[in-house]
Amino acid sequence: MSGVWVFKNGVVRLVDNAGCDKATDGGHRSKLQRKALVFSPTAEVMTSYAALEQKLMTLGWERYYDDPNMLQFHKRSTVHLISLPKDFGKFKSMHMYDIVVKNRAHFEVRDT
Repeated sequence: MSGVWVFKNGVVRLVDNAGCDKATDGGHRSKLQRKALVFSPTAEVMTSYAALEQKLMTLGWERYYDDPNMLQFHKRSTVHLISLPKDFGKFKSMHMYDIVVKNRAHFEVRDT
């Protein structure tokens, strides 16, 4: 996991640092590097919440329905909670890494 920590409006966040390309005007522009969440045992890329939810359920995660604006999963044997935006289009690398940290042997994040 590489990047630059940016402090803005009282919030610190990690911005992916994929390197720089030389622009035609002599300046620099950053490459946008996409990430994908992969279920390691089958090398399946998670392309929807339905696919992700199915994999999490097989690993013992249960769905919480408390917040209508988020998808949340909890595993009874832990204190961990996975919170994801309701819209899959807003599913970012920080959410992917949260899933990986809580399921190290089953998920990984890859560059696409």
